[in-house]
Amino acid sequence: MPFIEKNGLRYFQFANLPSTVTHAIFTRQGGLSPAPWNSLNIGGSVGDDPAHVSANRIRVFEIIGRDPESVFDVWQVHGTRASFALEPRHPNSHEDKADLIFTDRPEITLYMRFADCTPLLFVDTKKNVVGLAHAGWQGTVQGVATAAVKAMQERYNSKLEDIHAAIGPAIGPDHYEVGDEVISQVQAAFGADAEKLLPRVGERRHFDLWAANRLQLEKAGVTKIETAEICTMCNPADWFSHRGEKGKTGRFGALIALKE
Repeated sequence: MPFIEKNGLRYFQFANLPSTVTHAIFTRQGGLSPAPWNSLNIGGSVGDDPAHVSANRIRVFEIIGRDPESVFDVWQVHGTRASFALEPRHPNSHEDKADLIFTDRPEITLYMRFADCTPLLFVDTKKNVVGLAHAGWQGTVQGVATAAVKAMQERYNSKLEDIHAAIGPAIGPDHYEVGDEVISQVQAAFGADAEKLLPRVGERRHFDLWAANRLQLEKAGVTKIETAEICTMCNPADWFSHRGEKGKTGRFGALIALKE
């Protein structure tokens, strides 16, 4: 697995994303937060001391060689709305509500938080655009991956052959048991493809977030797709898992930026 360890921090990088971008998905290792957020928690709404969260974010940015003040993040709401960054988010300013963020500005670092939901990373190598998306089950059935591709095409005139996409660590199909509410919405969203996205584990149905988002990307016309295939619930030493830790946990960070 393409993990990198540096100064106590451990992060994942995709093998096939272009070298024109800086990206990383950080594990929970190497931070300052105490249990149950131990230790590299970057979630500000889970009960951790804000001073720890801020210090952890600074560590993340500095280890990857990005200015902490270059950050652009959003208030993630499990939807498909996109926000386009023209400048970093000013400290203490109100966060925009969105689950897709894009920029073509190298001075900006896109940043999101996760704990079982799926990080989606995007790069357009010709238009020099990067993007991040947050895909939980709600965003997935609403078509967040499809919305991301459409946003890149409409905003930046991206061509499908130039888009690289990557599907990051998230709760895997082996652990993501779902009930009737989710099953019915997956069936409505995916039609004939739903059955293969809802594998049976004993008497229970599970939802394959990795495959669902990949399928959306493929149907949108994206051909360059890499999947980490790392389950957050299976690997608690590395990843926060909302389901695995029954909600008492932190958030791990993903970032992407154009190299300056």
